[in-house]
Amino acid sequence: MSNESTIISKVWNFAHVLRDDGVGYGDYLEQITYLLFLKMAHELNQPPYNKGLPFPMVKDAEGNEIANGEHCDWPTLAGKRGAELETFYVQLLRSLSSEKGILGQIFTKSQNKIQDPAKLLKVIDMIDQEQWSLLGTDVKGKIYEGLLEKNAEDTKSGAGQYFTPRALIKTMVACIEPKPLKSIVDPACGTGGFFLAAYDFIVEHNRLDRDEKTHLKNSTFHGNEIVAGTRRLCLMNMFLHNIGEIDGESFISSADALITDTGERYDYVLANPPFGKKSSMTITNEEGKLEKQDLNYNRQDFWATTSNKQLNFLQHIKSLLKIDGEAAVVLPDNVLFEGGAGETVRKELLKTADLHTILRLPTGIFYAQGVKANVLFFDNKPASKDPWTKEVWIYDYRNNIHHTPKKSPMRFEHLQEFISCYNPQNRHKRKETWSAAKPDGRWRRFRYDEIIARDKTNLDIFWVKDKSLADLDNLPDPDILALEIVANLESGLNSFRKIVTTLNSQ
Repeated sequence: MSNESTIISKVWNFAHVLRDDGVGYGDYLEQITYLLFLKMAHELNQPPYNKGLPFPMVKDAEGNEIANGEHCDWPTLAGKRGAELETFYVQLLRSLSSEKGILGQIFTKSQNKIQDPAKLLKVIDMIDQEQWSLLGTDVKGKIYEGLLEKNAEDTKSGAGQYFTPRALIKTMVACIEPKPLKSIVDPACGTGGFFLAAYDFIVEHNRLDRDEKTHLKNSTFHGNEIVAGTRRLCLMNMFLHNIGEIDGESFISSADALITDTGERYDYVLANPPFGKKSSMTITNEEGKLEKQDLNYNRQDFWATTSNKQLNFLQHIKSLLKIDGEAAVVLPDNVLFEGGAGETVRKELLKTADLHTILRLPTGIFYAQGVKANVLFFDNKPASKDPWTKEVWIYDYRNNIHHTPKKSPMRFEHLQEFISCYNPQNRHKRKETWSAAKPDGRWRRFRYDEIIARDKTNLDIFWVKDKSLADLDNLPDPDILALEIVANLESGLNSFRKIVTTLNSQ
């Protein structure tokens, strides 16, 4: 078998070859997903595994098995050449998309994006040369996660909205410290980054017995992802990291998480809901044209009815938690200061949960530009006449911090001070780094009565002065400044759009 670095190099080199041929990272990633899944399924049907995974016969466009057709399996595909290969591959993808369980989910809406049969054959041969089931999950995961990140960097594809920076995810998990035999949900799970980080944390920090390992593999993780292509990448990412069974049921639902309360409750919610402000659906009007219609989810368990997607996700996430459940959620600035429904949601969250920590994030860490976001950490609590939030601790990792996704990405070590201040081992023994003598300390406590007295219960609180305004000699690099200007302009445009929408609705 080739060594690990050689395999990774092969996969990456071919990504570049195909990109030069007009096949983007996203399309390459999808084809790798289909082919890897087929090859690994074939390997698991061989000794010593002998899984006995059934693969259907090839079907026509109407879903009927083709007379004297062939099985949709790896040996049959790998034996094809030329035009016959392309024709069979298209039939195989279509046939597998109608199957049940993870198999059907992986191949939902699948299409062949490598139109040159010679190039397709090279990818098949590359995958055929390795015994992927024998490779360590860290190697398979490294290959796949690398492709996911490259795909996220391709801003034209819009894939960045499904990719949360792994340094941020790892930080959130390090603060929550998930335990074995617990349940974890992400109602907008994208490519599964939170699941992987939680899995790694649990494995690294515990000596798991057999029952705990089985639970971690098959029962810990749950999620929703409405975009079929992204759900496919998530399922494959999980499978390559040894989460779930190849012939098991999917733990990622294709349903819109916001539509209804399923009644399921979980120990942890780790999430970065979509950045889009409005919840909308596409419908056909009387003239036959497609148009978008804002959605106000009619949930009796929500505190406020609104088309603001983030406020809806925040309310939904609160509803997903067990009585003692914990949440860490990435949300944009507007959730902290918006009036109307936003004020209602903040007040109710402070009353019914312990919103103990807010991490203010800098711009330039997401592939989608113009994003000003925060991480809200809160614990669910039982009903009480008194507010559960006694104090909110805020860490300002925004002012005087400059990152860009490529040249100066945020790394896990950048957030070590925050994790230390958060004090996961004992949150009741926190100490402020801010004081009158240290006005630039980034870690500060605010009492409940201070927050509730603020206009609209505004949680968009900052105090660290922007040094670049006073010290022209220490300005960041021009490219970072340019990105920050773009972010501020886009944030301003979003605010104007909101005003126009409000005026039009009156």
